[in-house]
Amino acid sequence: MIGILLIVLYLAAWGFYTARLIKKSTHMLQLNSYRTERYWKWIASHKDKVFPIQSVVSLLALLPLLFNSDFFALLFGIAIFGLSAYFMEEEQEKKKLVFTARIKRLLVTTSVLFVLTAIIGLWIGVGEERTLVWFFILTIASTILVYFYTLAANVINWPIEMQINQYYFHDAEKVIKQMSNLEVIGVTGSYGKTSTKHILETVLSSQFNVLMTPESYNTKMGVTKTIRTMLKPYHDIFIAEMGAKQENDIQDICELVHQKYGILTAIGEQHLETFKTLDNIKKTKFELIETLPHEGTAFLNKDDQNIMSYQQRNQCRTMYYGIDAVDLHYRAADISYSSKGSQFTVYKYDGTSVQIQTKLLGRHNIYNILAAVAIASEKGIPFEKTARAVKQVAPVEHRLELKKPSGNITIVDDSFNSNPVGANMALEVLNEMPEYKILVTPGMIELGEKEHELNKAFAQHAAQVCDFVILVGKKQTAPLQEGLASENYEQDRYYVAEDLQDALDKMNQVATQKSVVLLENDLPDTFNE
Repeated sequence: MIGILLIVLYLAAWGFYTARLIKKSTHMLQLNSYRTERYWKWIASHKDKVFPIQSVVSLLALLPLLFNSDFFALLFGIAIFGLSAYFMEEEQEKKKLVFTARIKRLLVTTSVLFVLTAIIGLWIGVGEERTLVWFFILTIASTILVYFYTLAANVINWPIEMQINQYYFHDAEKVIKQMSNLEVIGVTGSYGKTSTKHILETVLSSQFNVLMTPESYNTKMGVTKTIRTMLKPYHDIFIAEMGAKQENDIQDICELVHQKYGILTAIGEQHLETFKTLDNIKKTKFELIETLPHEGTAFLNKDDQNIMSYQQRNQCRTMYYGIDAVDLHYRAADISYSSKGSQFTVYKYDGTSVQIQTKLLGRHNIYNILAAVAIASEKGIPFEKTARAVKQVAPVEHRLELKKPSGNITIVDDSFNSNPVGANMALEVLNEMPEYKILVTPGMIELGEKEHELNKAFAQHAAQVCDFVILVGKKQTAPLQEGLASENYEQDRYYVAEDLQDALDKMNQVATQKSVVLLENDLPDTFNE
């Protein structure tokens, strides 16, 4: 009777500790978009998180088995797993685990694998000698390998998830086809697409019923979810932001929404880990333009060299916007900046013009506004009405968002998904500020073989602009440290923080005078050191 009670207590302690590890491993899988190859790569580069010391310590429960004592092995196991679970620290998460239907199915499959492991261990132990050796070995080993159990559960569930996704995709496409008067605008680019989407929604809403994909719902599943849960028969226009991390990602979304208009904001070196080359990025971004119907219209940023270097095959109507290029359909000129934002004039190909005032900062936001003005004009919205709408546009959260927390500090929050061009544009905005200039950054990620080179170049640019630099993460920011050193940036003018909180504490110490702080990028939890 005592033996059965101890086994039950052991299973409870083991289950409690393992469940907390499963939550962490499942969270990392979700942050890696459920992609096995990305999750495997994360496992390979974060062995300290995959094999925490507490899990390894659980091997001590096997020691009493050397003396054939199942009783003390159970006691050791209960104590180790119970204490490990109780004292396990809750990590501060920037993006918490979302308990979607998919996650719930994954947790069920993972739990079944662990239950089967325990049952097999007990079954093997029920022999003539009735030893629990294999029970201990299998339960302890499964805890140590919890991230691999999650990986296995994801592989097992994959065919089911694909079937479920296909059902959702077909359902969303059916909704789109039933709305014969709906016009879809696709927005993509290496940067600027989210800001452009928000500006466009504000402008078009002055005359139409408009729905846009919320937040960063820019994957095929994100667009699908928006259509199935938010798109209504009274909507005139649907704006779909389209993101991509590999070839055909955008084409897949286009085949779902059947867009009539396409905006290509810019093309740059982003997600090179999966794209490998800039040419692959160009080809993928242009999937939006190449899939436009004959009566569709493309809106392209003509100042972007990577856009203009691509040989467009689709001969649909194409409108060009920009600042510096020649033969533009929509041009921004007479640009001026102030503490209140930006002011410029838009000149249209028919000779008309309008003066634009905006709270938004940076040259790249002028491009984003130009794209919105161009589509609004082509949709028949008067320039004056568009200008009034643009004046009301607020900065998108974490994209050069101006904040005034307290005291001497003004923050320019550009912490969302940094890329080489956008990061350098943010430095240009910082350079325009008259106050003491502080940069807080962990650098840029997912840039493949060029990551070191591009981060070093970013730091070299920062050295010319910033009065003080705070780098977040010792390992992550090694290329940035190298870049600052190459510019002979004094060591007492930069600080390498252990984490974001340490960086913010240092920021408050440094800002003894009126200061403007650029927060450039905020790495996801998967990159925590």
